[in-house]
Amino acid sequence: MAYVTHEFEPVFNEQSKVLLLGSIPSITSREVGFYYSHPKNRFWKVMEILFEEKIIDKKSFCLKHKIALWDTIASCEIHASSDASIKNVKVNDLNIILEAANIKAIFTEGKKAHEIYQKYLYPIYKIEDICLSSTSPANARMSLDQLVTEYKQILKFL
Repeated sequence: MAYVTHEFEPVFNEQSKVLLLGSIPSITSREVGFYYSHPKNRFWKVMEILFEEKIIDKKSFCLKHKIALWDTIASCEIHASSDASIKNVKVNDLNIILEAANIKAIFTEGKKAHEIYQKYLYPIYKIEDICLSSTSPANARMSLDQLVTEYKQILKFL
């Protein structure tokens, strides 16, 4: 188990309308310094299909499409990148985004992000989250097409 602190900033601006929250970045994402950076994570592929656009710059893409990205966890104990091993959670302060942008919906990505949101963040913010399936390679049961179909919900809030 390692104690991990989230080391990169949320992606958002005052035009952001949808907030997508993961749990905590994977080892690969922490090394790269950006969200969903594991080569087998399908998040960016799902976004390319949803928006019918090749993503050149991930941050610019999110801002252009009014998507805010962050994670529920600010720091925790975790073994490798295993969400199941997460302990001793400290959560992020979502007011950084919620006070700056007119967020219409909060989506949590994966069961752990949803669980953390419901336990620690919903009682503070009183905004229901919509739980989406994880795009992680650990969620092999979901096909790319199934993920795209599920993530289409995002579009109605943009």
